[in-house]
Amino acid sequence: MKLFTIGFTKKSAEEFFTHLQNAGVRRIVDIRLNNTSQLAGFAKARDLKYFLHAIAEIDYVHIPDFAPTQDILDDFKKKKGSWAEYENNFKNLMVNRGIVETAATVLRENDCLLCSEHTTEYCHRRLVAEHLQEQLGNIEVVHL
Repeated sequence: MKLFTIGFTKKSAEEFFTHLQNAGVRRIVDIRLNNTSQLAGFAKARDLKYFLHAIAEIDYVHIPDFAPTQDILDDFKKKKGSWAEYENNFKNLMVNRGIVETAATVLRENDCLLCSEHTTEYCHRRLVAEHLQEQLGNIEVVHL
């Protein structure tokens, strides 16, 4: 199964939707904890769902269980915690939530994990994709 990932920051709407269309993405799996922030611009949940369908005939689903908790986010961003701590805490959370079982029943070919981070270096979408790839074994991950 091919699984894409993308972040929307530092991308224009044109660039974002073109990447998705060119890659053949069929559904966005929004894995943000907070998907309604005014700072999200075109990527606010209701607007994004509309734009995806109207522009590219791409479906949308929000799965907050694939997101870190607010405490994990705050420890890393607000309290300037280390990435290693964040990664460890989030990996434990993924195991405790059983996201592999959820993914096995919910994810489909050409789904794309969405979060806000521009790159995957310090991003939970990469951690989710890698965890699923390690546990399920039949996933090709493509970061857009």
